[in-house]
Amino acid sequence: MSEPRGTEPSDGTTRRLPVLDQSGTDDNGTALDQSASSSAYGPPPAPDDGGGGAGRFWSVRRVPAGIVALLLLGLTGLFLYDIVSVRAGRPGMAWRKELARQLAERPLDDTWVLVGAGVAAALALWLLILAATPGLRGVLPMRRTHADVRAGLHRDAAASALRDRAMEVAGVQTARVRVRRRRADVRAVSHFRELDDVRTDLDAVLADAISGLGLARPPALSVHVRRPGRKG
Repeated sequence: MSEPRGTEPSDGTTRRLPVLDQSGTDDNGTALDQSASSSAYGPPPAPDDGGGGAGRFWSVRRVPAGIVALLLLGLTGLFLYDIVSVRAGRPGMAWRKELARQLAERPLDDTWVLVGAGVAAALALWLLILAATPGLRGVLPMRRTHADVRAGLHRDAAASALRDRAMEVAGVQTARVRVRRRRADVRAVSHFRELDDVRTDLDAVLADAISGLGLARPPALSVHVRRPGRKG
């Protein structure tokens, strides 16, 4: 070990710098603080138990909300115009009178009544499903290490990462990966090596890759390996 260089203070004398040994003390026996270096190069923090559940991200759903708002605005405007017209002494709209007459005269088992009721029920069910489900199926929630931080990984990004890892396996010529909410489907083509050996290596490599993605609910792995088809 080379001799440490000294420093020259203002009085002209040369002083030797302290040397840190393996016990964490300098040559004078003074303990030094190593918290900064240990925190900089230590392992990543473990997930915080108080971070809360890593549920799916909720979609804004601007298009359905805009459609419903426009429909409600149009119907409200028509009825308001008709009410103002009647209050002003003018006759009501003919379509409203005809609609009231048809609703009063047609029986409940009429075809058009059943069709209209079915359309209204389907629209109401669609709106209830949109209101009760989070949406954003393309974003996979990741594990939460802090209570105030949430992260998500897009399915395409996860599929690209798994495909890159699959191409590193010896014998894999091409690989197609499709990541869903609960399963990751991998279809690889091997041009040499035994298919069972390639499949075993893919299972090990991709299982490690999925755990490295940091997803809150890692998808199940499904691997299929085949030989390339004949040309022509």
